[in-house]
Amino acid sequence: MNLALFDLDNTLLPLDSDYEWGQFLSKIGAVDAQAHAARNAVFYAQYQNGTLDPIEYLEFAFGTLARFPRSQLDAWHAQFMHEIIQPAIQPAARALVNQHQEQGDLIAIITATNRFVTGPIAQAFGVTHLIAAEPEISDSGEITGRLVGTPPFGVGKVVNTKLWLESMQLSLQDFNQSFFYSDSQNDIPLLSVVTHPVATNPNALLAAHAQEHGWPTLNLFND
Repeated sequence: MNLALFDLDNTLLPLDSDYEWGQFLSKIGAVDAQAHAARNAVFYAQYQNGTLDPIEYLEFAFGTLARFPRSQLDAWHAQFMHEIIQPAIQPAARALVNQHQEQGDLIAIITATNRFVTGPIAQAFGVTHLIAAEPEISDSGEITGRLVGTPPFGVGKVVNTKLWLESMQLSLQDFNQSFFYSDSQNDIPLLSVVTHPVATNPNALLAAHAQEHGWPTLNLFND
């Protein structure tokens, strides 16, 4: 059995689901559009250039979620999936995931975006295993605004992947082949420890790194 890991935003999706969720909340009037969009844009720029503090960002994201009852959040998310995410899922991305499923590989999506936003997206791809930033959930099922565990960002993706595999009494060394598909230089730590790193729709920094290290490049989307 082989292992196939997928980043989500700008890898399987031709957009950033975390950023788009913030834009969606602004559009429907759930948050102050100008203030939220401005903060969201700053964090997104930091993510793109590799300077994001993931804990600072997640405290912002989870704090926003914690302001609303879970039932309201779930209703909004269903609308978000229908209007934003489902139309963006492209056949090439589905085919890539399906290829690994048909080969019987162990598959996971690993993303710095939080589980509330990404859980239904992983389900839409038919992927059972999701490694994501974890919001603390109260006994009554509400999001508290606090982070649980290590953010799966940068080296944190390596940490979380190893913890996930250990939960199944596995390690990276147990797989003949391990694949990781990502678009971003932020994921170089995890790309560097699998046997088959694939720069997928890579940004300029990852494209340069991939070329230098002889990693294959895959473009799923036609811009």
